[in-house]
Amino acid sequence: MSTSLQYRQNKFRASIEKETAIDAGLELTDDADMAHKVVLKGGGALRTRSVNADNVTQLLIQRFQEMIRDGVLTQGSRLPSERDLAAHFGVARSSLRQALKVLEIMGILIQKVGDGTYLAKDSSAVLAVPMEFLFLLDDTSVQELTELRLLMEPGLARLAAERATAEDISLLRQSVRDLEASRGDTAKLVAADLLFHRAIFAASKNRAASSVYQTIHRAMAKMILVTSQLVELEHTLSFHKPIMLAIEKRDGRRAAALMTEHLQDATALLTREQLRQKQRQLHSHVVRTRKPVHPSKSTRSK
Repeated sequence: MSTSLQYRQNKFRASIEKETAIDAGLELTDDADMAHKVVLKGGGALRTRSVNADNVTQLLIQRFQEMIRDGVLTQGSRLPSERDLAAHFGVARSSLRQALKVLEIMGILIQKVGDGTYLAKDSSAVLAVPMEFLFLLDDTSVQELTELRLLMEPGLARLAAERATAEDISLLRQSVRDLEASRGDTAKLVAADLLFHRAIFAASKNRAASSVYQTIHRAMAKMILVTSQLVELEHTLSFHKPIMLAIEKRDGRRAAALMTEHLQDATALLTREQLRQKQRQLHSHVVRTRKPVHPSKSTRSK
């Protein structure tokens, strides 16, 4: 690969990861040679995701729910420092920091530079939702987003198979390699997944489609964040690799069909999980409201 092509590819990947990182409250280095390195604000390189980061996130959600219920925290309250929170919860600051970033994506927390971290004013409604669906889509519902993607992306995959340049194909391959290397690192996984779809938008050579991408990419990142928690990494790769190969082989019909399957699978995952969570909520409601059955007077007299 030529030096100039490698440079452009790194810059393209950097822009994707920067968008993803901004959504997660992260920053990226500007060095093109380090385009894949995510750097936490005020911290070190996020090389691997802590194994208990999800547990810390769940713990924080549970504690925030309890503290709001008990009146210890109110909406808009400023949180203690990272050091104090880590000590209070008995977790490493690196795990805590990642959990806070996830909660910021979900809309539970707001970070104000130079001021601190605050509980969002509308966080109580968000905290009432199971973790898998703690994400906001900027006035776009999940159904609307999946409908739009099903209408657009199969056609764009077909166009990409017809119009993709060598640089586009190289970027698609890189996105798959990045995804394979993202195991255990949510930020890198979301960035690699988003890069794959943006590369297809770009390879279609349709400027209007690229404009639409700029409108919906944050919602897409949040949707990917959710679905990535519902399946193993290999599940996503089993869709991305065949789509990439179809585009490489200039098989537009197959690329479109595979993209349709990919998006239908993601929609089904979300639908099943939403149904499961509703059933859980219904069961919890029944348990909470169930009243003990007392024997009637006639029964007691016998």
